[in-house]
Amino acid sequence: MATPVVLLFRVLEDLGEKELKSFKCFLQQPGILNELPAIPKSRLETADRQDTLDEMVKTYSEYTVEVTKMVLTKMNKNDLVQQNLKFNLNEKFKDLFEGIKRAGKSTPLNQIYTELYITEGGSGEINTEHEVRQIETASRKPDTPETLITCEDIFTPLPGRDGPIRTVMTKGVAGIGKTVLTQKFTLDWTEDKANQHVQFTFPFTFRELNLLRGKKLSLVELVHHFFTETKEAGISRFEQFQVVLIFDGLDECRLPLDFNNNQILTDVTESTSVDVLLTNLIKRKLLPSAHLWITTRPAAANQIPPECVDVFTEVIGFTDPQKEEYFRKRFRDEEQANRIISHIKTSRSLHIMCHIPVFCWITATVLEDVLKTSEGGDLPKTLTEMYIHFLLVQFKVQNIKYHGRAATDPHWTPETREMILSLGKLAFEQLEKGNLIFYEADLVECGIDIRAASVYSGVFTQIFKEERGLYQDKVFCFIHLSLQEFLAALYVFLTFINSGVNLLTEGQSTSQLKHLLQSAVDKALQSPNGHLDLFLRFLLGLSLPATQTLLQGLLTQTGSSSQTNQETVQYIKEKIRDNPSPERSINLFHCLNELNDHSLWSALVFILLTSEEDLEVFDLKKYSASEEALLRLLPEVKASRKSVEKYLQCYGVPFLFLLRLSGCNLSERSCAALASVLSSQSSSLRELDLSHNDLQDSGVKRLSAGLESPHCRLEALRSGLKERSCAALASVLSSQSSSLRELDLSHNQLQDSGVKLLSAGLESPHCRLEALRSGFLNLINT
Repeated sequence: MATPVVLLFRVLEDLGEKELKSFKCFLQQPGILNELPAIPKSRLETADRQDTLDEMVKTYSEYTVEVTKMVLTKMNKNDLVQQNLKFNLNEKFKDLFEGIKRAGKSTPLNQIYTELYITEGGSGEINTEHEVRQIETASRKPDTPETLITCEDIFTPLPGRDGPIRTVMTKGVAGIGKTVLTQKFTLDWTEDKANQHVQFTFPFTFRELNLLRGKKLSLVELVHHFFTETKEAGISRFEQFQVVLIFDGLDECRLPLDFNNNQILTDVTESTSVDVLLTNLIKRKLLPSAHLWITTRPAAANQIPPECVDVFTEVIGFTDPQKEEYFRKRFRDEEQANRIISHIKTSRSLHIMCHIPVFCWITATVLEDVLKTSEGGDLPKTLTEMYIHFLLVQFKVQNIKYHGRAATDPHWTPETREMILSLGKLAFEQLEKGNLIFYEADLVECGIDIRAASVYSGVFTQIFKEERGLYQDKVFCFIHLSLQEFLAALYVFLTFINSGVNLLTEGQSTSQLKHLLQSAVDKALQSPNGHLDLFLRFLLGLSLPATQTLLQGLLTQTGSSSQTNQETVQYIKEKIRDNPSPERSINLFHCLNELNDHSLWSALVFILLTSEEDLEVFDLKKYSASEEALLRLLPEVKASRKSVEKYLQCYGVPFLFLLRLSGCNLSERSCAALASVLSSQSSSLRELDLSHNDLQDSGVKRLSAGLESPHCRLEALRSGLKERSCAALASVLSSQSSSLRELDLSHNQLQDSGVKLLSAGLESPHCRLEALRSGFLNLINT
């Protein structure tokens, strides 16, 4: 007669590879029978049938047969439930919609998914920076290597970390890909590509959970509500399985998550409010065996106590190569793709924003249309132009698709103007309150009729999300925070143009646009978290005549003049000089760019910022080879350098180290201005090229005064000299405060008298020169 062990081996022999894997997964769960221990995964992962049986006998002894029967019972029942759940979740998550599901174009997720890396680090502390600032921060090169985690390894302990990971919080700005990341995790699980030790994955959204506010139900009932497969199978003992609970969008939560005062709950069958269920889940009081994955925008991370989270991670978004990959997938024509990628790189604002997958979609939508209709014309360069074009594209689609009009017909009708004003009012009022998610009552207050608006689905559903949760209640939001800020700025601008009312100063009337713009600058600077930064950029961009031309038909009149723009530019520059905060200066410089300020100083800043490589050189000849241009630039360099240098350092971009002024027709006047900059305590110039300029002896003498300053840090000088000028330069070389290490006089034909004068400085014990190049000698390590 066969022994029980032999019989058990025959049972295991009959299991297929997938079934054996499932069998071993159940053995890894504690308390499978009479609180018996689990068999560690490390001992089962590579075990064959005989090894598995040996481990069972070693662990369970006389209970081995009973454990086998229990596992087989669970497998017969639960495998079917699991397969049904996987099938339904696969149907739900297999496609990705660019834009909005109802109106957008679906593409298989696995076909277009670009790996979104997430980095370990951070905490639950609140991040009050504006999200665009956070995106700009994410685009910089990190000072230290970051630990990168892939989607399938979200719960895998990192090297050096002890113990299992129960709760993970993943942060990331709106549109960065958090939801797609959870979608990909779930899809891979349904297709048996990853995390097959997990029996059940239950993805929730806080939007859906909000709709259960005020209702009483147990954790089991909550799962049964959303995943009916488990209810139909009568599964209620989820602690017996390896379960992953995903809670997407903590920032959209409208439930009172009170971790200090909510009642303690340990029974999964006891009914209570949803917020109590969530706090007890997160505090490990309820279903402690489950894995929890929570996603959130950074500003809402502090809603959960840090001690309740094992690992904090952050989604970076698209890297620079991934941006290119996205556009090459979107635009199959190589020449077209190259032009678009090249264009995006010329604008740091656009390039930074393309870290966000949603913004890549907006950009692609606009540039595709512009390239078709402009016959090779200019592409949008600023954020404001990009968003105006996006709005126009949506209305053009609406006119063609829903009203049978031609593409050349006017975009604006009384109905569409009314809709934009209503959406703008909603955007502005909710932005002031800090709300990013709205309910039907919020829309009604702004005069938006959902049924009427849905008729214009060509524009409405590409700008505004409408989703249904449990019981068919509706929640709404703009597809991205930046679109809400754009429409808010458009509403404020239209209100001023139509009625002269300044909504930023409690509805005061004003006849001058500059008052509106200056009050917007002031209000943005007063914001403790910069939440009006992008709103300000859009409002300033809308004030330009060129952008108003794009809105013809929506604007009844224009509200701008070159004088107004110039006054606004000067007002912003004064704020940059007066404002000690580099964070504030960041947005103000972007505002100058949005206003198309082409002053030499602005050109310098944005050349430094938009270069793909770190740029330390400014060559005046590329922009204006004239002394007048230099004289306009230098006072601003001296006045604004401190805040600008901090600003550039935020981006990892060094402030101007080499100033190339070769052949720019400079005279004594320029030398005096340069000397003032060199002797400034905040000077950072390390190299100065003045070759091929007739500076005269008096000019070199003025320049030498700056070079001898104890604050001068110049290490390399290329210059033209006359005989008598050598005495002034010798004085610099013999100065105890001189930092010169390299002197290039290779384009000078000095006579003996000049060489003698120069030699006096070279022989000084204070001379630090390491290299001298001239027309008559080439000395290294002098």
